[in-house]
This record gives sequence, C-alpha cells and structure tokens, in this order.
Amino acid sequence: MLTFSISHYNWNLIGHEWAVTALARDIHTGRLRHAYLIAGPAGVGKRTLATAFVQALLCKQANAPCGECRACKLIAHGGHPDVIGVAPVVSGKIIKTEKIVIDRIRELIRTLSLKPVEADRRIALVTNFETANEEAANAFLKTLEEPPGNAILILTTDQPEALLPTIVSRCEPINLRPLPTAVIQNALIERWSVPAERAELLAHLASGRLGWAVNAASDGDVLERREGRLNELRNLLSATRTARFAYAETLARDRDALRETLELWLGWWRDVLLIASSATTQPVNIDQVESLRRAAQKTGLDTAAKAVEAVQRTLSLLTRNANARLALEVLLLDLPRT
Repeated sequence: MLTFSISHYNWNLIGHEWAVTALARDIHTGRLRHAYLIAGPAGVGKRTLATAFVQALLCKQANAPCGECRACKLIAHGGHPDVIGVAPVVSGKIIKTEKIVIDRIRELIRTLSLKPVEADRRIALVTNFETANEEAANAFLKTLEEPPGNAILILTTDQPEALLPTIVSRCEPINLRPLPTAVIQNALIERWSVPAERAELLAHLASGRLGWAVNAASDGDVLERREGRLNELRNLLSATRTARFAYAETLARDRDALRETLELWLGWWRDVLLIASSATTQPVNIDQVESLRRAAQKTGLDTAAKAVEAVQRTLSLLTRNANARLALEVLLLDLPRT
C-alpha cells in the first residue's frame, strides 16, 4: 500500500498540506474526479493551490510539478493551450460589478469538446465562480452533469454558500482553512523578507490568509487605507443619520471597496467584543488596542455583539446580490451611536 506524504511533492505551497496530499493521491492512484471545488476566504491560497494542481496534472517530470518544464512555466504564466481559464469580468461605470457571463461559459464548453493540443487532457480553471450569473451557472451545471471524458474542471470560490447546491454536489470539495498566524508571520519574514514588526502586524490582520498578507506586504498603501476606513467607522458612530446615509451612497458604488471595508469593520467589532467580554484571546488589530478598549467601554458587551451580527448580516446580503446601498443604510442605522 502506497503512503503519501507532503515531502514527496514540490508544490511550493505554504500550509494546506492535507489538500496537497489529497490531490496528489488522486493523481498517483489515477482516481481523479471530473470536477473539484476549492473553497475558502479570499487570499487563503485557492488560486495558488489550483495552479499547482494543474501543473501536477500536466507536468511529465518524476518530481511533478517541477516548476521548470515547458508545461509548468506555461501554466504559471497562463499560456498553456490546454488550460482554459475563466475569470469574472468587470462591468458598470458607476456601480462596478464582477460577473462570469454566459458567453464565457459557452466558449469554455466549446473548447473543452476539442482535442488537447499538447497534453493528454484539457483543464478548465474557473475562478470566483460565485460571481457567475444564473445563465452561466446553469450552463456550467449541464457540463458537470455530462463532463467531457478527457477534461478536468477546477472551480474556486470565496463563497460556496452562494453556489447552486447541484453544482457543489457534483464537485469534489477542497475546503481550505485559514493558516495559523505564526505560519504566516514566519513565511513573511523568511520567504518575503518582511521586517519582523510589520510581519507580526500583517500576520494578525491577515486572519489566516497568506495571500492577503503577501499582497499587503508589497502594497505600501494597505495599512494606510485600513487606518482610513477604521477612522471612518469611528467617525460614523457619532455622525448624524444624514451623514451616515451620505456615506452609504458613496461606498455602495464600489462593491470591492464595500466588502473590504465591511470585513475590516467586522474584525474591529469582533475585537471590541473580545475586549468587552474580558477574553484572553489576542485581538486581530493588535495596533489598535487602546482604541478598542475605549470602544468596549462605551458600547458594552451586548451592543458590540449586535454590531458584529449586523455587519455579518450585511455581508451575507451582499453575497446574495442585495441592493448594496439599502443594505449599507440599514447597517449604519443598526450601528450604535457613541
């Protein structure tokens, strides 16, 4: 009986060893599923894992994925003729949205029906599938029900709950979990040469998402934007209803900024709740402890808990494509006044 170990594979990943082992086992035993669904928070490593999986499938070297052969390099740069990538497209001038549309799925289905050019199979890599509109999702479902014999379909999603249950049930699930803070901190220092103090802060703020931490380490504006959005939250708590509604109108125009802002707010309110409950767990916002303590003293345990619930509810509504402005207005009415 073969025993599989992460040390057998050169997938160049930090963490998620169990996922690498499971996917490598499928390759080496020849028991590949026709479809895989890689799910997890944004920045947790879904795309990195999916790319390494595709390389492992098409690399012909004994230590696949070798990362050096023609196939591995083409896949890394998105240029392999037998790997069809589908990603959301941005539309809208005032309120920008990202969607996977029916035309892209039809093109994908047509391409999958063709013979491979270089490899022995074709692979579809569809990222952020939660953005697929109804037509696109239903068209893709038909492909899952009757998959091409020489194709493997790989989906990634930040929000598996937003997918059709019939799509989820036809895929092999790979649910990535957040990485430990210490793993991210060490990786930032050792692999990306991030100064120790900055690495500690980013590792805590990442909430287990190494990809987010790496991007933040290379983007000098990340911490500045974060500070600005937390200041906006603190100012809103003492703002009038008119000011809150004006803020909602502005923020709702950019869904990416809206979601990022709400996730920051959620982390902040969770930290307030931790401190209000006298928990021993270290807050995520380790550089905001004094501000968090003042907020905990002003709001108290019950109010902080209600604020957490309100932000979570709003994020859930946005996942279901609710009206962003109305959802944000309701949230701002629910937040306490201090």
